[in-house]
Amino acid sequence: MISPVIEIENLQFEWSPGQPCLDIPSLIIAPGEHIFLHGPSGGGKSTLLGLLGGVHLPQAGAVTILGQRLDALNGAGRDRFRADHIGFLFQQFNLIPYLSVLDNVLLPCRFSPYRRNNIAGDMVQEAQRLLAALRIDAALWSRKVTALSIGQQQRVAAARALIGRPEIIIADEPTSALDAEHQVAFIDLLMQECLASATALIFVSHDHRLAASFNRSIALAELNRVVPQVTA
Repeated sequence: MISPVIEIENLQFEWSPGQPCLDIPSLIIAPGEHIFLHGPSGGGKSTLLGLLGGVHLPQAGAVTILGQRLDALNGAGRDRFRADHIGFLFQQFNLIPYLSVLDNVLLPCRFSPYRRNNIAGDMVQEAQRLLAALRIDAALWSRKVTALSIGQQQRVAAARALIGRPEIIIADEPTSALDAEHQVAFIDLLMQECLASATALIFVSHDHRLAASFNRSIALAELNRVVPQVTA
């Protein structure tokens, strides 16, 4: 039996006492699986991602990533585990504005020897390969990321998340600033790279139109026994 990359058991989380946010009895995600997680704004999606990354810890239950219970690690241990095994792709990209495109992509390898050692050859060449695969022209690699368009910055952020072959990619509303045509093209490119490295992808969005591209679509409302107060 193949061990899951993510397993949630009886997870309960609240931001304030008596105000539950998440109550999820079970969730299992297999290696290499591409998951589309959807729900309205304010429904707890980003909170769940924080729990998967060990940024938050549940008040009850367990989050196990690659066989490691996150609550068994201290804060520094969770930070290291996250840097080694999870690539994050944020809605606002979180690129470092004063660094070049190439240096932004290389950041995970600077912080994580594990990610750096996952690269068979030179890490700079791997960063260049990812940028080329994600259609960032070589003439842009030495420029600051602020010189790029929104779509280009998004692909740089994807290359940064992918470098060093993390076992899991978590993407939080990364296509919200793009039109439908560019959304689909970006997801296709992201999936091609995840398939090449057998990386599990958890892609979070409120846009149901994107779900057809994924192995499995999960509504957070179907997992969560809490009925949250959502915004439009």
